[in-house]
Amino acid sequence: MGKIQRRKFAKAAVGGIAATAAVTTVATPAISQGRQEWRMVTSWPKMFPGGGTAAERFAKNISEVTGGRLTIKVFAAGELVPAFEAFDAVQRGTADCMHSTPYYWQNKAKILSLYTTVPFGMTNNESVAWLRYGGGQALWDEAYAQFGLKGFHAGSTSVQMAGWFNKEIKSVDDVKGLKMRIPGLGGEALRKLGATIVNLPVGEIFGALQSGAIDATEWVGPWQDLAAGFYKVTKYYYWPGMHEPATLNEITVNKAKYESLPKDIQQIFAWACGDEHSQLTAENDANNAGALEVLIKQHNVQLKKLPDDFVKAYGAAWGDVLKELRDSGDALTKKTLDSYYKFQREQMAWTRIGLQEYLNARLIGFRFT
Repeated sequence: MGKIQRRKFAKAAVGGIAATAAVTTVATPAISQGRQEWRMVTSWPKMFPGGGTAAERFAKNISEVTGGRLTIKVFAAGELVPAFEAFDAVQRGTADCMHSTPYYWQNKAKILSLYTTVPFGMTNNESVAWLRYGGGQALWDEAYAQFGLKGFHAGSTSVQMAGWFNKEIKSVDDVKGLKMRIPGLGGEALRKLGATIVNLPVGEIFGALQSGAIDATEWVGPWQDLAAGFYKVTKYYYWPGMHEPATLNEITVNKAKYESLPKDIQQIFAWACGDEHSQLTAENDANNAGALEVLIKQHNVQLKKLPDDFVKAYGAAWGDVLKELRDSGDALTKKTLDSYYKFQREQMAWTRIGLQEYLNARLIGFRFT
């Protein structure tokens, strides 16, 4: 069902419910019945391109499609709780839902990082296929249920850039002693190569780079990195971003609050998350090319490719981290990793002769005139 059709369906449903209420309720107008206002906390600055604007768009859509039966007030990072306390706020009930990304919560359980991204892992399309048709969503539900939460995927950056560095990376030895902001399991792998890992919300990264508190950072890709202004304090911009091939955002709810919603509102909420995934992913893809050109041509950013010895060493380091995860003894971790990598192997058998070979063919077989 398309977005417009869903909205028509939802509005019709709202109208039908309101009509029923008008017949059965005399003392109180139907329009005042069953309305709820939720609070959404985010890990992003207010209206920051990407997550910040997506959270506001989602809240607006929910209010419109439910006819005001559910409205959501969005609180940017620091307005109600700090960026990295969104998970706890929703778990406690201080907030009803959040817009963030699961690898920020790997201190709760490292396996949660798989629902954001992992080094050398699946692309956006592969990740969504795993969640929807490979059993990934059921495993995520099982993981989050331990904390009284339910998560929905709600946007992807697609493959990211490797990050911003204040010095050139000519070999793997150049990352030893490097202080870098990089979250998730990607940071765990880099630590094994001798880097010092720092995790900061986006609102604190620029100041840390400027002061020298960190030597490097990854954030997202050209569109969001341009908005963050990192080009003002460092000029070396590296690729490929094998640490984050498909970073997924989440809209996660307090499970009890979600289950207390009327069934039609639950379905509308889930549909709206799926729509927002398409919207935010497309928005990132649409804006990255133009933003990269601005960074290079207007701000003299030096675009550089990570050396092969670093990529290979990083892959080996990730293999060590993965082995530690597998050997952790946690049954849900093992079950999730088995599911994820079974699906990735199956997908790679197809993408090697499908997407990957097509992209290679496009480079050698066609030139714009």
